Amino acid sequence: MLRMIFRLIINIIHAACMRREDLIIENAALRLQLAIFKDKHPRPSLRPADRIFWTVLRSTWSRWADALIIVKPDTVVRWHRMGFRLFWRWKSRSRRIGRPKVSEEIRQLIRKMALDNAWGAPRIHAELLKLGFDVDERTVSRYMPKRPPDPGAVQRWITFLRNHKDCLAGMDFFTVPSATFNLLVVFFVIHHARRKILHFAVTAEPYALWIVQQLREAFAEDHAPRYVILDRDGKYGDVVPAALKDMGVKIVRTACRAPWQHPFAERWVLSCRRELLDHVVVPNEAHLHRLLFDYVSYYHEDRCHLGLEKDTPNSRAVTPKPSLDAHVVSLPRIGGLHHRYEWRQAA
Repeated sequence: MLRMIFRLIINIIHAACMRREDLIIENAALRLQLAIFKDKHPRPSLRPADRIFWTVLRSTWSRWADALIIVKPDTVVRWHRMGFRLFWRWKSRSRRIGRPKVSEEIRQLIRKMALDNAWGAPRIHAELLKLGFDVDERTVSRYMPKRPPDPGAVQRWITFLRNHKDCLAGMDFFTVPSATFNLLVVFFVIHHARRKILHFAVTAEPYALWIVQQLREAFAEDHAPRYVILDRDGKYGDVVPAALKDMGVKIVRTACRAPWQHPFAERWVLSCRRELLDHVVVPNEAHLHRLLFDYVSYYHEDRCHLGLEKDTPNSRAVTPKPSLDAHVVSLPRIGGLHHRYEWRQAA
């Protein structure tokens, strides 16, 4: 009891000797700490505002350590260092973090192209490049929508009915089964330079003289290539090689059962099957010829090829966005199985 009275007398004398400004600041500091001690938590908790108060007090009042009893002075110094780091971290922050943001317009186009055509990321990336968008192929892959594993499941009934409004149809390359279970044969000539289809024809009974006639139509006006790759099909006989030699063409035969030696033709067959023949039923030669004509036109003018640096055989031009109000429209090809995308001015 005497010790408490003695300490109280010392505090009164000490307060009487202090300046009025110091006394006011010390009272404020002690009141703040008393409010913290009155908290019901077993351990007094300091709020961010409390830390800011003591950090500012340390910078503005020389006797701040005399009024501090709840924490150590080193703790206040540590708070000040933390505030210094946070301040300069905020001051030095980057205005643009990470990769450039992909616009909503590009994301919507990626989804639309994937769902309309069942294309993969490389094909969609090529189409976006033709529209003038500067985007990476990996970015296209990241925004690809989830879809059924079977690309054919994307085809809608309206597309199917539009392709079969005049008759039921189906299509293949070497042999195409018709609606009456007959086999139709497709003959084509492809040029290796730009993957162009120089000529194609459809028949139910291919024979050597018919093939020679197709070659004359394909290589009209002395436009025959120097070399032609042939497999060892018996339909050629001796007539077709002799006709090619008369045209000044040198024949290159592939090995038996080696389709990899004729890669460009085999790849065109695969594309034709996946993108057209697997989605239609063919009733006769005329309908198959019409469908192939539409597909070859799409193949030359619209379809981007990975082997041609994502260009078309007829060199499709890049069309950047002409104005801010322009929007992308889809142009159906082959009855809606595939699409081409171009810019259109707002009406």
